[in-house]
Amino acid sequence: MQDLYSPDRDRYWSDDHPVLELVRARKAAGTRPGAHGDGHRLGLAVEGGGMRGVVSAAMLTALDDLGLRDAFDDVYSCSSGSVNAAYFAGGETWYPLTIYFDDLATKQFVDMRRFASRRGILNLDYVFEQVLETVKPLDYDRILQAPAGFHVAVTLVDELRTESVADFRDKDDLREGLRASCWLPVAVPGAGTFRGRRAVDGGVLTAHPYLLALADGCTHVLSLSTKPLRAPGRPSPGRRLSALYMERIRKGLGRGYLANLDRYRTQRRQLQEWMTDPGTGPYVLDLAPLPWMPEVRRHEMSLGALLTAARQAHAIMHAAVTGVPAKRLRDGTFASLPRFTTVDGGVRADAD
Repeated sequence: MQDLYSPDRDRYWSDDHPVLELVRARKAAGTRPGAHGDGHRLGLAVEGGGMRGVVSAAMLTALDDLGLRDAFDDVYSCSSGSVNAAYFAGGETWYPLTIYFDDLATKQFVDMRRFASRRGILNLDYVFEQVLETVKPLDYDRILQAPAGFHVAVTLVDELRTESVADFRDKDDLREGLRASCWLPVAVPGAGTFRGRRAVDGGVLTAHPYLLALADGCTHVLSLSTKPLRAPGRPSPGRRLSALYMERIRKGLGRGYLANLDRYRTQRRQLQEWMTDPGTGPYVLDLAPLPWMPEVRRHEMSLGALLTAARQAHAIMHAAVTGVPAKRLRDGTFASLPRFTTVDGGVRADAD
């Protein structure tokens, strides 16, 4: 097998990967969730990671642009990926992409100076009470009525476990679940709440929602990751500080977080191997920024970096689905951008 991490590698995924074949077949058939009739269960797993969520947001926009919104039976998400996935489930992908440029790359949301005052680097009140309510409204009712299952990963602090929540009762319950899944320890002080229990970021104990899709019985999973495909480097020293903070919230939470990160280093290598050697199933295709592409920081504020990441992520998804070789992404002979749209009064009109 070729070296997965070679800088001149041309083949990062198989064009006939079972996940891609199923996605294409469902598009050709024009079927919808609950009526595919092919005997498979296709999950969409959406990773976040603070501002790195711009990557999965752009991939979701590409899926929408390619007419693949109805291909998936269930959507699984965590962290900022849960907000991206919620917009997708609610019929909108332009909003979740543009919030990273227009609304989140601002001092209102990210302000490192707040860390010294213990107010938290990230302002979730601004996101959930302003952006998602009035600036770029999230259609909670449409998500609750969507034919595809919608799952949000929440870390239950006192139980020390991940809960994949899909049985949302109403708008307030769904909003509370999304907010809890975005509660990134350290960046947001203390813990949030969900249904009367302390809760934090869904990725703290389960690194990626593709694991939830497999545990839920999906036969095929399209996994959207926000970190580039690279050989694991040395663990960041910052993770130890994060773990110490989590231990103060709940004894065992920090240790669980570190163990989760260590497991994911192995899991990520397996994910990359499955891209060209999918095995006998269940099948997982993990699309992510390619090795030469820069990694977006959790607290990225550079508009240029965010726009570049979005453009590259959109092109990756487009290339994988339509069979464009990855080498054309690297040499610059293939690129793609979200289709042009206008937004007027909260109603999207697609430009021809």
